[in-house]
Amino acid sequence: MSQIKELTRAEEQLMQILWQLNKGYVKDVIDELPEPKPAYNTVSTIIRILETKGFIDHKAYGKSHEYYPIISKEQYQNFATEKLLNGYFDNSVQHMFSYFVKKEKIDLKEADEILKLIEKLKNK
Repeated sequence: MSQIKELTRAEEQLMQILWQLNKGYVKDVIDELPEPKPAYNTVSTIIRILETKGFIDHKAYGKSHEYYPIISKEQYQNFATEKLLNGYFDNSVQHMFSYFVKKEKIDLKEADEILKLIEKLKNK
């Protein structure tokens, strides 16, 4: 796999749709976007950028192109998480976890689930 590149907000929005659909034409992607829908040419351009960045590929059927992801959502999640962890939390999961706790982004039930997961990993 080549080096994963960061996505813009618009590119990520379209990738989320393609990951959900598994494959689709530009029209299918537009159908999944919220109102007001962007112009066909706008979506088509962003999809071609995603292809250039190596996130998607296509099958041609005459003049129509069916697009599909070649980088999985999990692969991009790993990339984005590593970038967040390295860029903002000195590569420390503890710093990141404490940040979310302080910002009240994690409630007690979620924290308890995380602790159970840690215990399960420790007992392997």
